[in-house]
Amino acid sequence: MAEQWFNETLHPEFQAGIRMDRLIHRGSTAFQSVLIFENDLLGRVLVLDEVVQTTERDEFIYHEMLAHVPLMSLSNPREVLIIGGGDGGCLEEVLKHPVDHVTMVELDREVVALCRRHLGNICGQAFDDPRVELRIEDGAKFVAETDRRFDVIIVDSTDPIGPGAVLFSPKFYENCRRCLTPDGILTTQNGVPFIQGEELTVSARAFGALFAHPRFYFAAVPMYMGGAMAFGCASQATDAGLVATSELQRRLDQRGLDLAYYSPTIHGAAFAMPPYLQALTA
Repeated sequence: MAEQWFNETLHPEFQAGIRMDRLIHRGSTAFQSVLIFENDLLGRVLVLDEVVQTTERDEFIYHEMLAHVPLMSLSNPREVLIIGGGDGGCLEEVLKHPVDHVTMVELDREVVALCRRHLGNICGQAFDDPRVELRIEDGAKFVAETDRRFDVIIVDSTDPIGPGAVLFSPKFYENCRRCLTPDGILTTQNGVPFIQGEELTVSARAFGALFAHPRFYFAAVPMYMGGAMAFGCASQATDAGLVATSELQRRLDQRGLDLAYYSPTIHGAAFAMPPYLQALTA
């Protein structure tokens, strides 16, 4: 039988191919197409609307950096909001902290069900944790209307196309700011700026207008084409890039975290930017 390949064409200038060694699921929900397959190197791969979202092999880099940088930057985070994140990987990382409650707002119920069924190595038992409140609704609408406040808001979105586009708008960021506690932190994924530079620039301008401490940090996630992945990190009172390494180590030890990518040293280093990224966020 001839080899079958999935070719990602998110960027029109080039493609990336992943061999589909075993097909797990192919279909469509009310919002997007869903493909799950196995690759002998990467394990199971989740694809939404023809764009790779995560793989079993490298998901720990993305999810650890998205979750632990904001949570470790606060001394006692209790209430966390996750917008998106249907695969459950970010949720699993958040739950490693002694938080009281995690509200996860995901638009697509079927994606959650498929990930629980087929991607247990990514989400684990996170959705069964009694601290989790799963809400199947529009995340942008939720932050526009809720009167609740959160220590950390994590936006684990798809790219700014299709159902995820609204999660990159200045109005959405403004609504997130309203939902934060005084020391709270908003964290976002902002694409691969070597290719998607405008995405980073738009977010940087919005953060700069809304927050006293607009920051960005970076990590190389192999399956996201084009180099280092950008994460936004914004707060009115907490500069996540200036937390002392010794304090981060104390918190890591106190919380008993055993992680594969994040460390106090990585935390600080991730905020360093070469000049071309500084120019995109200026």
